[in-house]
Amino acid sequence: MALEWKLVVDCADPLQLSRFWASALGYEVEDNSALIDRLAREGAVDERDYTVVDGHKAFRELAAVRHPDDPVDEFSGTGLGRRLLFQAVPEPKQAKNRLYIDLHAGPDRRDAEVRRLTELGAKVLHQVRARGSDHVTMADPEGNEFDVQ
Repeated sequence: MALEWKLVVDCADPLQLSRFWASALGYEVEDNSALIDRLAREGAVDERDYTVVDGHKAFRELAAVRHPDDPVDEFSGTGLGRRLLFQAVPEPKQAKNRLYIDLHAGPDRRDAEVRRLTELGAKVLHQVRARGSDHVTMADPEGNEFDVQ
């Protein structure tokens, strides 16, 4: 039996990073308003734990993006499919990622995609042409590496 999963990314600013990756992937930032309202009624969170972004309540230390075609839990706003969860941690990134995302734009769209991602806040680290691969390694606004093929 296959397992459901999400990729969790430690970061300094989950709200900023979720917006970057939502734009980069064409995903949607999850709306946690209903979940935050429920947790606030239960006394599990208070106004120090969340903020309002684009008219929706959002956790200060957690933010997720999800594929727009995947189902959503109506009671929490949580995606039930392909998603990335960004969580605030106190320590900064210190080394190369051991797990990263490959974006597959294709050879005809790759350069345009690299330009678009740069405009969103990513940085080009280097181009790789080795062992049958031709891709661009980039870093998101917090320095997390990813490749564009």
